[in-house]
Amino acid sequence: MKMTAPMEVGLTVRDLPRMLEFYREAFGLEIVADVTVPAGKADVAALSRGAYRVVRLQTPWGERIKLLAPEEAPAARPAPTDHILDRSEASYLTFIVDDLRAVVARAVAAGAALMTGAEPVEVRPGTFLAFLRDPEGHIVEIVEYADIAEYRADLVGGAA
Repeated sequence: MKMTAPMEVGLTVRDLPRMLEFYREAFGLEIVADVTVPAGKADVAALSRGAYRVVRLQTPWGERIKLLAPEEAPAARPAPTDHILDRSEASYLTFIVDDLRAVVARAVAAGAALMTGAEPVEVRPGTFLAFLRDPEGHIVEIVEYADIAEYRADLVGGAA
């Protein structure tokens, strides 16, 4: 497979303005597109019975998060568990950064709830992480590597 663009992830949201504010404030993502898909097209595409709005946010590396807000609010999320892997459908976003503490502080200030506590967790030598939930309960992982070249030598050189 030859991909023609960086991977994108979609998140269904109930309060689009609040979630836009969160991802822009917490992670500095920029809005690159804002589209409303009519009900007929949304239904045929198996996304929603009614219309939905999709706002694409982009990182400096070019990855995108799509916030999708259906006309009819989606069902409430199941009650959260203490451990991410307690649910078979568990998924989360990962941001790899060089300033984990600062990013976590911004995310918490923007409305995130920490899952892993006030201090980053060193899961193996030189690899630190924190997990949090965004204001609607989506799980976000923030990771910092002491040596990013060891983790991803193919990407060393920085974002465009």
